[in-house]
Amino acid sequence: MDNADFIFNDFIRVIRVNQRLKKLIETKMSVHKITEYPAKVLGEVGEPVTEFDEELKTLIVDMFETMYAEEGVGLAAPQIGLSLRLFVMDCAGIKLVAANPEIISTEGEQDGEEGCLSVGRVHAKLVRAKRATLRAQDVKGEWYEHTAEDLAARCFQHETDHCDGTLFINRLTPLKRDMVKKKFQKMKKWR
Repeated sequence: MDNADFIFNDFIRVIRVNQRLKKLIETKMSVHKITEYPAKVLGEVGEPVTEFDEELKTLIVDMFETMYAEEGVGLAAPQIGLSLRLFVMDCAGIKLVAANPEIISTEGEQDGEEGCLSVGRVHAKLVRAKRATLRAQDVKGEWYEHTAEDLAARCFQHETDHCDGTLFINRLTPLKRDMVKKKFQKMKKWR
């Protein structure tokens, strides 16, 4: 594939994401259905957020409403079927919107339980950095940095991973990953 094909394919992906976003906005739906593993969108690197407009603000409100309805502490756009680099969180006293997030530094280590709305809230122990600094854009497109520790740092890392196409189960050992997948599949059968 030459460079022109690559640019054209990226352009087509951006158009598709924008069409899906507009469709969601037109439905005026506040609480969205959670996209579950193994949906393709959960394994894709999200498209950058480039438009900081009313549509984005509406989507962010909907994402917070969905996160609260599902009793989560964070929610990334891929978890509602949108391949965008965007997440919201309300965790350990930190409420924020993160567009185009990146973890720019980490320190220490914490070993704790982690779960995910897209994996049926099945939990597993996972080692993450104890302290993490997030760099992202807010709802207006302004860049900021925020440092957090413990659960909030875990949330920064978990939600940024979603934007990068990585689920927490991808960071588990193969044995633990298979156990979580089996629990999730069993749980889905009984819904």
